Amino acid sequence: MNALRAARLFTGEAMLHDVALIIDAGRVRDVRAGADIPAGMVTETLPPELILAPGFIDTQVNGGGGVMFNDSPDLPTLRAIARAHRRFGTTALLATLITDTQATMRAAADSVRAALETGEPGILGLHLEGPFLNPARKGVHPEVLLRAITEDALCFLCEETPRPLLLTLAPEIVGANAIARLAAAGVVVAVGHSTASYEQVLAADARGFTHLFNAMPPLAGRDPGLVGAALTSDGFAGIIADGYHVHPANLRLALRAKGAGRLMLVTDAMASVGADITAFRLHGHMVRVADGRLTTKDGVLAGAHLDMASAVRNAVALMGATLEEALRMAAATPADFLGLPDRGRLVPGAVADAVAISGNVGVAGVWVAGARDAP
Repeated sequence: MNALRAARLFTGEAMLHDVALIIDAGRVRDVRAGADIPAGMVTETLPPELILAPGFIDTQVNGGGGVMFNDSPDLPTLRAIARAHRRFGTTALLATLITDTQATMRAAADSVRAALETGEPGILGLHLEGPFLNPARKGVHPEVLLRAITEDALCFLCEETPRPLLLTLAPEIVGANAIARLAAAGVVVAVGHSTASYEQVLAADARGFTHLFNAMPPLAGRDPGLVGAALTSDGFAGIIADGYHVHPANLRLALRAKGAGRLMLVTDAMASVGADITAFRLHGHMVRVADGRLTTKDGVLAGAHLDMASAVRNAVALMGATLEEALRMAAATPADFLGLPDRGRLVPGAVADAVAISGNVGVAGVWVAGARDAP
């Protein structure tokens, strides 16, 4: 056992003062007053200006460290992506594959399963964003690869993919019966890249919504649509708080409507995060990095040049969240969305993933399963 002592510790729900995490075999054994650390226990004491918080959980990571999961859906790529995001406080992520061939989807599922079986640091599960999306809201997803769901595809998703599995789909393309079957098999279903009506979204009974406000029709007075369903339902919603994908007024609206317990920060990160590159290719299209934005030559947003520490910082500055709300949206809420009670919090029994941040959300240290990550 060892101890990690902090002047301030955010558990995922509350801010505590002068406390210590007692860590045993990669999990939190106890949270106690700093003065009550057992004599002789190996203890790391953080500088008083730092806050210890649960490690960030990102449910939408397409790439990082100069590589894209779609390009090479294998273990070396997963390692590179996780390592790139760890420096920004992300201790667990869903490797995200955007619309691709069935063969690439199988390779992605196999590599994530292997990562989970071997305990690859940082890899929490798989997010398949597509291919069952509406071409009218395809964004940068290649239209030629968008398709209707089939019995073979349902069997693959229900029986041959690792868990947790997050699947982003358009309910008007997939249908409520197939969605119910996916959910019964333990697939976490989110609505995205869709033109579904308010009624279609409610009938789908999905657990969440992918990048709220993006790749969906805008809210209208007599047609609430997908956005209206997301804002008024109990479902979870991911949101990209980079200042480009969503206007700050809509960021604030989302927080007021959903609260920090149902709104979660996602990065939608691409290869440029954690890498000194100015461009990369996505499905044959050149994506350029300029002024913090990623766009194709046609000016279409292509994912985000965003890390979770910046997302937390922007949630405070642009969304109007308190620091505690922002930290909750970056850890506890995505854990709840995925149904993982031992993640996203620093409480007894939880995995001891943690991040030490300064007041402006600079990352000063990262711990994965209780072990400090090498810089």
